[in-house]
Amino acid sequence: MNNQPYIILVNPQLAENVGMTARAMMNCGLYYLRLVNPRENHLSEKAISASSNAEEILQKAEVFATLDEAIADLHFVFATTARRRDMIKNIHTADNAAQEVNTKIAKNEKCGILFGPERTGLHNDDVAIADAIIEIPLNPEHTSLNLSQAVLLVGYEWYKTQIKVESKQLITNKTEVADKKTVTKFFEFLESELEECGNFKSDEKKPRMVRNLRNIFLRSELTEQEINTLYGVINYLTNNQNNKS
Repeated sequence: MNNQPYIILVNPQLAENVGMTARAMMNCGLYYLRLVNPRENHLSEKAISASSNAEEILQKAEVFATLDEAIADLHFVFATTARRRDMIKNIHTADNAAQEVNTKIAKNEKCGILFGPERTGLHNDDVAIADAIIEIPLNPEHTSLNLSQAVLLVGYEWYKTQIKVESKQLITNKTEVADKKTVTKFFEFLESELEECGNFKSDEKKPRMVRNLRNIFLRSELTEQEINTLYGVINYLTNNQNNKS
């Protein structure tokens, strides 16, 4: 766990929000929590309950009287804020900041991310002490976030750098995606049945209709089970139509 930043809550007001922050941290594999002059007990029943089984983070949280003390052993500190201050600072998106954190940790530098109190956010003096700012682009008409929401958004961007997850995948359960031979055989069967029932009334339009039908099915990545189901449906409809005739 030495490859992660410290989450630092400056003057948090409500124990529940500290508990929910611990929950958000554990969601993202973050375990280092520091609290600067919290108003309520972070180990209270309210905080433990709100953590939803992430009380391990609360129990190991470090408490400091001042922000200077909380960041004294760190090498680089980010401040999260939605308000542009009259300061010259590098502003990072959360995903860019995550990469920056990893780069610095790889050089054995300890990093921290500051989050302000629920009502006001970080004060100017808190931001001034930080090396850079993390800004999360949101609707400019309403950029306010709950404390744990802010931690979750920033934490998630960092967590994504620690795992390898496919951006898209098809869950096939007990079947498999059908190979092209199986799919082509189904197309030929479908087109034969449509021909037989007189669906292709115009030889001129038939090729285009066939292409459209194939494109409809190809977009869905048919599995073997789905093709067998379609065979059954088509056979049922065909037999039902023949019985009526």
